[in-house]
Amino acid sequence: MTSLGQRLMDRLDAFARHTDEPGKLTRLYLSPAHKTAANELAGWMKDAGLSVSMDAVATVTGRYEGTTPNAPALLIGSHIDSVRDAGRYDGPLGVLSGLSVIEELARTGERFPFAIELLAFGDEEGVRFPETFSGSRAIAGRFNKAALDGSDADGVTMRQALRAFGCDPDAIGSLPRKRESVVGYLEAHIEQGPILEAENIAVGVVSAINAVKRFTLEVTGEAGHAGTVPMAMRRDAFAASAEMMLAIESAALSMTDVVATVGRASVAPGAVNVIPGSVTFTLDVRAPTGEARDLAFATIEKSIADIAKRRGVRATIVLNTQSNATAMSDAIVRGLMASIERQGISPRVLQSGAGHDAMEVAPLCPAGMLFVRCKGGISHNPAESITVEDAEICVRVMLDFIRNLDPASLRAS
Repeated sequence: MTSLGQRLMDRLDAFARHTDEPGKLTRLYLSPAHKTAANELAGWMKDAGLSVSMDAVATVTGRYEGTTPNAPALLIGSHIDSVRDAGRYDGPLGVLSGLSVIEELARTGERFPFAIELLAFGDEEGVRFPETFSGSRAIAGRFNKAALDGSDADGVTMRQALRAFGCDPDAIGSLPRKRESVVGYLEAHIEQGPILEAENIAVGVVSAINAVKRFTLEVTGEAGHAGTVPMAMRRDAFAASAEMMLAIESAALSMTDVVATVGRASVAPGAVNVIPGSVTFTLDVRAPTGEARDLAFATIEKSIADIAKRRGVRATIVLNTQSNATAMSDAIVRGLMASIERQGISPRVLQSGAGHDAMEVAPLCPAGMLFVRCKGGISHNPAESITVEDAEICVRVMLDFIRNLDPASLRAS
């Protein structure tokens, strides 16, 4: 039986049409593609019989009522924004699998003592603005209002972009959910790693999400003529930055389970015959614990300072965003494991090296994640791939989890 899985895959393919770059899947927060994707999703939600709204940070929400009006809700969610030149499953799988689940419940006429709300967050990847997780942080009461003044590469602030999108940033303060209004949070996501594929398992349960810090570094040297300034007298910001990037890689390699990434860099003035005077680049540091993450950054910070001093450049580091290691709810982990077993699959528990909206919602309510096997462990890449059979299993595990969910067990967790 792959009817649910095939419907989900077909919808994921259709959703991938919403892009800001022809020939590539690029859907940045509050972009035209985000708007058309949000509108189509809202239409699908309405077709499924959900009451639909969009909040002040552009999260699309569809509510499937319980057996009594205004019952607390189980939240199912993920994000619909993407990195540049992305794959089609990272994010939308969690939203559209949730929609498949609700459609099936509506078809069979099943209602529960709790409502189900499907949330499509718009800002998980953090590509456009300095801060990220705007949607999930807002409902958890953790939104940083200073983020509204952060600008994209074109100088557009988040506040301006929200207003242009049709949202009211002044209403963000009203978005936090009350604990008693929420049962828990469930997110399905591709694994973004090779473990499930290597062990030939379709789905796994996330036990915890790694700690993360993201920075912007600016290295300032002195621009000069490429033909007239002797090599030994240069204060080349690009050469210094290149050495810093290698030092970052070396520091991460020397530590267990630490990863550090420079994902974006810009060089100024950017002329072929001019020694670079300044470079701006990003740094993403992750580890299973906050202590390991901070130790890694301290090592990196010292190396950068030493390189800057030796090369006669100035290096400034600005922290953009951070999150601590986040344990998932034991009750949800157990519930998902039981649901997987009822599908005839041995449950596999694993940790997430990537950040997810689930870690931002976890301070509000019990949160859990279901990982789906992806080919080669590849993500953030057009080569992302899952099978229709695994999509089917994902939906059926989520359905089983909901049908067997005891809200009291989550309240006690």
